[in-house]
Amino acid sequence: MTILTTVRLFGLSLALLLQTPIIGLDRDASAQAPNLEAAKREGKVVIYGTVVPQIMSLIEKGFEAKYAIKVEYWRADATKVVERALTEWRAGRPGFDVVTGARGALLLLKEENVFTKYIAPSTESFPAKFKDKDGQLTSWRVTPVGVLYNTESVKSAELPRSLDDLLDFKWQGKIGMPDPSRHASTAQFLWNLEIKGEKWMDFVKALARQKPYLMESYSSVPTAIIRGESLLGISYVQYVVQQPGPIGYVPMDKYFTDPSDISVSAKAANPNAAKLFIEYICSSEGQKKIAGTGEFVLSPGVYPPAKEAEKVARNMVFMDNPTADQLKKLQSDFRPIFLGQ
Repeated sequence: MTILTTVRLFGLSLALLLQTPIIGLDRDASAQAPNLEAAKREGKVVIYGTVVPQIMSLIEKGFEAKYAIKVEYWRADATKVVERALTEWRAGRPGFDVVTGARGALLLLKEENVFTKYIAPSTESFPAKFKDKDGQLTSWRVTPVGVLYNTESVKSAELPRSLDDLLDFKWQGKIGMPDPSRHASTAQFLWNLEIKGEKWMDFVKALARQKPYLMESYSSVPTAIIRGESLLGISYVQYVVQQPGPIGYVPMDKYFTDPSDISVSAKAANPNAAKLFIEYICSSEGQKKIAGTGEFVLSPGVYPPAKEAEKVARNMVFMDNPTADQLKKLQSDFRPIFLGQ
């Protein structure tokens, strides 16, 4: 029995959630449309996030064209986004109005009271499962993690059918993945492979013995695959649409998935522009624009142009999130396993 077919389920599949009406829920009383005139007077919104530039650029252009408000965006991997935001916050000089990234990363910031409550009216139709009870985190997409491959170098008959198949000797030195001792989202992904006791760590150690090509982030993996630097890679499924070249994803019965959240700083210099940006990214216009780039969004019935996207959505398994202390220990444990240090 494979790891992914025996792993515990942390939620219902996305497809069922998107197709099921939310009964008995009225618009949240705290949902309030942002003040457009105040946002225009502010004139800009500063965002820290993990969204790749080609996607954020499209969102920026749509937002700026609609509201004539400038977007200033700084991008890095999840670990660096959290580190920069926390450093500025603790120094009392936060330079950001908005932060967006994987839920696990934003939860670390939420623990430090970085965010204020804001519920965008445009999220009313989003599945209740993704809604933060405190109203500080707003989910706008989900990011399924899969196994990507070079379609010119790997024949269909040779493809792995599960994560366990990555341990086959033929893939030694040919797998790309982010370094879990530095990349928080990969550490979370591996931690969610836990089945019973320490068995999940057996898989992690076996994967490390495959001598994977360790990279900075999920976004680095598809480039390495396209260039032929690795034949397979652990990364986000949406990159198959977003990265031109010989790249596909392996069909599997489960895809570990994390929501991407977006939040307003409790000390935002441009709070109205920040709220307006969140409202836009969750609006029907914004969600369709984002899905068109290959992203899996939360607006009901909207899917990306990826092959069998609805099947991927049906097979999503939602990840649990480690606490800040758990994540620190995980990354410390992974360092000697993958780096020998």
